[in-house]
Amino acid sequence: MTRPHKTAAALLVLALATPGCTHNKTIPNRLAPSQVTTLAINSYLWRAAVDTVSFAPLLQANAQSGVIITDWYANPKAPGERVKLTVSILDPDLRADAVRVSAAKQVYQNGAWVDSAVTAATVQKLEDIILTRARDLRRSAVPGADSAPRSRGSRKHSG
Repeated sequence: MTRPHKTAAALLVLALATPGCTHNKTIPNRLAPSQVTTLAINSYLWRAAVDTVSFAPLLQANAQSGVIITDWYANPKAPGERVKLTVSILDPDLRADAVRVSAAKQVYQNGAWVDSAVTAATVQKLEDIILTRARDLRRSAVPGADSAPRSRGSRKHSG
């Protein structure tokens, strides 16, 4: 038997044996698009959160715990203000209540940094940016994922 014949015979045996592996109906062959993850947190939310806060230096980014902490960041256009962000991914599902952002703000007054209030709308806007980016990532990675609901109406927000 020549080498091409041996290869063809091996491929034929493999082709006949492989379909027998698919008879176990209890093994899921497809995950829901919102649950595509290898982490304890949603990978789309994680990537979107890292992308969103990448303008600031990162102090901590732990994909296992789902926590991202930035260092203080001052926008060059407003050097008298700086912000520090903490983003927490709370769930393996891509849901509006699976991401939480907290922010601290300081202003420079009389030679010292003084704590200042951050509006709830600012935090909400950052969460919306992360969610939109995560949905975009999912849509580009999973066919048919663009039919997911987009409403944040039932979300509880403290802040």
